[in-house]
Amino acid sequence: MENLREHLLIGCGNPLLDIVASVDKDLLERYNLKPNDAILAKDEHMHLYKDLDEKYNADYMAGGSVQNTLRVCQWILGKPKVATFFGCVGKDDYAKILEKKATQDGLNVRYQYTNEAPTGTCAVLITGTHRSLCAHLAAANHFTIDHLQKPDSRQLLESADYFYISGFFLTVSPPSIIEIARHAHKRKRTFMMNLSAPFVSQYYKEQLMAAMVYVDILFGNEEEVETFAREHSWHAKDRKEIGQKLLTLPKENSERERIVIITQGHYPVLLFQGNNIKEFPVQQLSREQLVDTNGAGDAFVGGFLAQYIKKKSLDVCVRCGIWAASQIIQRSGCTFEGKPSFQE
Repeated sequence: MENLREHLLIGCGNPLLDIVASVDKDLLERYNLKPNDAILAKDEHMHLYKDLDEKYNADYMAGGSVQNTLRVCQWILGKPKVATFFGCVGKDDYAKILEKKATQDGLNVRYQYTNEAPTGTCAVLITGTHRSLCAHLAAANHFTIDHLQKPDSRQLLESADYFYISGFFLTVSPPSIIEIARHAHKRKRTFMMNLSAPFVSQYYKEQLMAAMVYVDILFGNEEEVETFAREHSWHAKDRKEIGQKLLTLPKENSERERIVIITQGHYPVLLFQGNNIKEFPVQQLSREQLVDTNGAGDAFVGGFLAQYIKKKSLDVCVRCGIWAASQIIQRSGCTFEGKPSFQE
């Protein structure tokens, strides 16, 4: 705890109320959804949330990628308010539930409130060990840069040494991302980003590349990095070559070398730094132990960040990320309980 203080880590993302339900393939087909995917809701998905509510005994949980990551990070750290979260919610009961749950997990939330839309929701559709996410951003879509420019927000930004943004947030407020990225660059602080989903590289390529020049640590899973490579017409033969190419993308702060981390489900995590590639084995769980893979990627980053902001070695950071993900996938939703038992 000696080098931990409040507001050390800041994250920006889309705060969502997760509506979690086990469903059959018929429901996925009815709404043109894939078993393992993450998309933004279209008009055809608007009745999905009501269906889950009325027919599938759904659970409600605090969600949103970055908010989940920071909740896991706080759980492992065990000290409140080390992490601060920015995002936009509606002025409604869902927002109160979100704030209560996030605060209970030790997170310092600094929501922007809007009258223009209700609090965002995300359908988490579980089929066996697969999960399909369909997010209706609603209020989350209304985050604006002026919220970051308020005096109390500026004070928090000045206090932080680490910044983490999801690729999902590129669909909401690219100016906010660039504001934080430039702030981190100017003060030589760490800016981290997640590719988040294949559609980000496909449809928000320009916005992603504008932010990429500031990225010190980049996270992505196998499908996300392969999609990124295809969108950039890289003829890479494997993920190791993709990771090395990601390292060499243009970077504003050339004094701080970029780090790239690729997760591959139950296959080893790949860590790219300089000319080195390290592989970290992932604990194999039985089919009975696997409950819900939703949140595994968010939990990995949460575990990584919990050690990284304590200035632990990258090896320890990655191992803690793997451990955190293994805990989360044995439970329904991005949930946890008790004291964390990670050993360095």
